Amino acid sequence: KNNEFRTGCFCSLVSIYGLVFNPKYKTSAPKNFTDYESVKQTYKPRVPAQFNFARDVLDVWETKEKANEKSSLPAFWWVNDDGREIRWSFEELGFHSRKLANVLSEECGLARGDRVFLVLPRVPEWWLVNIACLRTGAVLIPGTTQLTARDILHRLQVSGAKCVITDESMAPMLEALTPQCAALTSKLLLSSRAHSGWADITALMGSASADHVCVDTRSDEPMTIFFTSGTTGSPKMTLHSHCSYGLGLTVNGRYWLDLTDSDVFWNTSDTGWAKSAWSSVFAVWTQGACMFAHHMPRFNTQTVLKTLSSYPISTFCTAPTAYRMLVQEDPSRFHFQALEHCLSAGEPINPEVMSKWRELTGLDIYEGYGQTETVLIAGTFKGMEIRPGSFGKASPAYDVQVVDEEGHVVPRGTEGNLAIRVKPHKPFSLFTEYTGEPEKTAECYHGDFYLTGDRGVMDQDGYLWFVGRADDVILSAGYRIGPFEVENALIEHKAVAESAVVSSPDQVRGEVVKAFVVLTPEYKSRDQNELIRELQTHVKNVTAPYKYPRKVPAFTSYDFEVQSAKAKQFIYSCLN
Repeated sequence: KNNEFRTGCFCSLVSIYGLVFNPKYKTSAPKNFTDYESVKQTYKPRVPAQFNFARDVLDVWETKEKANEKSSLPAFWWVNDDGREIRWSFEELGFHSRKLANVLSEECGLARGDRVFLVLPRVPEWWLVNIACLRTGAVLIPGTTQLTARDILHRLQVSGAKCVITDESMAPMLEALTPQCAALTSKLLLSSRAHSGWADITALMGSASADHVCVDTRSDEPMTIFFTSGTTGSPKMTLHSHCSYGLGLTVNGRYWLDLTDSDVFWNTSDTGWAKSAWSSVFAVWTQGACMFAHHMPRFNTQTVLKTLSSYPISTFCTAPTAYRMLVQEDPSRFHFQALEHCLSAGEPINPEVMSKWRELTGLDIYEGYGQTETVLIAGTFKGMEIRPGSFGKASPAYDVQVVDEEGHVVPRGTEGNLAIRVKPHKPFSLFTEYTGEPEKTAECYHGDFYLTGDRGVMDQDGYLWFVGRADDVILSAGYRIGPFEVENALIEHKAVAESAVVSSPDQVRGEVVKAFVVLTPEYKSRDQNELIRELQTHVKNVTAPYKYPRKVPAFTSYDFEVQSAKAKQFIYSCLN
């Protein structure tokens, strides 16, 4: 599987025709450091006993803003496809988020530590909810708008969330699930129309006080939970504290993104994923930079290129899949006057794409590597030689090593498990636990190390090279997809007797879901193409649409008088 994945990653793309609008390559000098060695020497974080990002970072920038001690750029700059635009200063961000904090505390009756399930697209209120939860000490649980009823029910029941916040597109689904969620006590809706059983978040904010005293949270106090997929079982609750993300993501903003308060930064991550917390909240505002967002219903390459050329965006981060799509456009009519720094994370990026982007824009792509459980583990930093195929060197936040199955560091150039040293001191920027699953948490640690679940190699110069997943998690267009979730969805269809799901290389998405299916006898005579489409639609309806199998080979034939376990063994023998 790993060889198949690597072959797919490094395959050449189709030739792209069109004028190169900027043949001169640009090099942007570091703003917050001099070179990689200085990053390691200057990164000396201090973790106080009490820390709250809203009070200790956002409110500090608000004070600086009022004293004219920062640039005049807004803290938040939002646009959409209809031409609507919102700009908020740090003062306005504080004003609105304090109002919403009072709504959560007074109208919803939420107390410190209560959990809030948030499902909103890239709308300004998403950012306000993030900050309001920080101010009240509520634990935020973000979810993507692609979640199905089953996904949401699992998250609500397992987390015991007391409040849900969404818009009218998701409200009917959530309303139907409410009777099965005993802990749920309040529902806030972002909508221009009234809905029975839902409180109008806009109206409540309009009448709420803007005076609010931020909760004095401990650094190690729970702050946010992200559900992350694994090879087997349902998604796990990955818990982060106020310091692990709130302080830990300083390394991303200051060194990898290299932001200052004079930068306009655009991160295209979906609001339901940890990368949105990484780059759209903590890393950008740690540095006092302007957080830019473009609300697009769907990713559109022409819109992205036009936005990059129309607004003073200096730093841009998107997934490798997006870059693969962007380089297939003709960029000759777009001129990125302000763009200086381009970054990528979420999955390995094809060296061919990096080369083509540099040819077309004059800019390198700086790759980063991390997980929901961590901050930046490794990356290419400004001033560092970029070695195509490598995701750079270890972040100063961690002692990153490649270890064997016994937890021993292997010689340079030897493949092994990518790991972070946790003894004698566990890094504060590592996740707290998989909540409610102590055995799953324990499985992540081996000897002195936390195992990332990825395989890699460290060369003689300390550069790290991704080999593949140690488990079977599929990374498709930046999404983590557990094969077990897809297999569970497939088996619910009466045509499926057994199935096996694996990854398959794809030029655009890096990997896609490939499903091998054994049919029940009564469906063997059905038109195969029609049945494939039916199964794909079924999976989209049962679980999040991005998880559906894009590849379904000809159905496997088998004698179903035998037990299903043997059928599963038969499928896997076909894959070898």
